Amino acid sequence: MDYQISYACMSHIGRRRRMNQDNFLCGGIYAKPDQPGRGRAPITGSVTSAQTSLFGVFDGMGGEERGEMASYLAAKAAFSTLRSGTPRQTLEAVCQNANLDICHFIEENGLGTCGTTAAMLLLTANGVSACNIGDSKIFRLSAGSLYQISEDHLSIAPYGEKAPLSQYLGIPPEELTICPYYAELPYADQDKYLLCSDGLTDMVPPEDIARILAKFPAEQAAQILLQNALDNGGKDNVTLIVLEIGRPAATGLLDRIRNLF
Repeated sequence: MDYQISYACMSHIGRRRRMNQDNFLCGGIYAKPDQPGRGRAPITGSVTSAQTSLFGVFDGMGGEERGEMASYLAAKAAFSTLRSGTPRQTLEAVCQNANLDICHFIEENGLGTCGTTAAMLLLTANGVSACNIGDSKIFRLSAGSLYQISEDHLSIAPYGEKAPLSQYLGIPPEELTICPYYAELPYADQDKYLLCSDGLTDMVPPEDIARILAKFPAEQAAQILLQNALDNGGKDNVTLIVLEIGRPAATGLLDRIRNLF
């Protein structure tokens, strides 16, 4: 059975940052590093489960060490990596390719710590595959309940400080073998998925995220979530993608007709 998936993506510099170091892959689009502010009106559209589609959010880190380039290289790798093999092989290949590209960039430019998180969903005919590294999150809203389906890669936090990442893209292979988290989920009509950087989750509590996702369609939910993050302080860049699963009307009608016989 084919499902229709609607999507909406927002990326905003926030209230306090001088640069948007986030990036994304949505509808085959990602932001170039020279785009001022890297802010966009919503990127919206739809795909079907018969297609193979990859969505991702990438939160660059490193400040003056060019975190915006790390997230750009990860988004570019996600766009460029061939969708071959199993979904897990594809997503792991994206992570490995991005990691090597970022490490090469660091070495070429004599940088220190520079990297990016990654939170990705690969949609295929067989279901939804999730993959993440770092602390950018993936949520699933199903039957009215919100679940985090990503795994945070965090070290122990120093007192009063935010926990540093234990894994991210941009770690030289000789120092650490990255181990992205991976999960597979089935399609379910009316499920919604949210991929986001911590600029959203640090500003908007889970109960508000759940309420907004449950109440509004993908594009409106994305806009309201972004505005909530900004209204609550907007301390960091905010990037998010909302996906909504639904059956095409024609398919649903055919199914109902078949069930009569």
